[in-house]
Amino acid sequence: MIELLIITALVVWSAIFVFKKVFPKTAYSVFSKLAQFCRAQGWSRLATWLQPAMVAGCGGGCGCSSSDADAPKKVEVQAVKWK
Repeated sequence: MIELLIITALVVWSAIFVFKKVFPKTAYSVFSKLAQFCRAQGWSRLATWLQPAMVAGCGGGCGCSSSDADAPKKVEVQAVKWK
């Protein structure tokens, strides 16, 4: 019985995670409407938890940042020379 609950929780969490990654705009609107419904029912803690984060950058889900500054370049890894 416990195994079934654990597997169900993992499958639901995975489905939500994939839904957010594949359909970011739809997920934002769905979670926003759920948060509004919960807030109307008086469930403020659940509404706060469901409220999606504010979109930064272009808002297209493309991964661009809000600033146009270039990302700092990584230091090139050098090989270790043994004596």
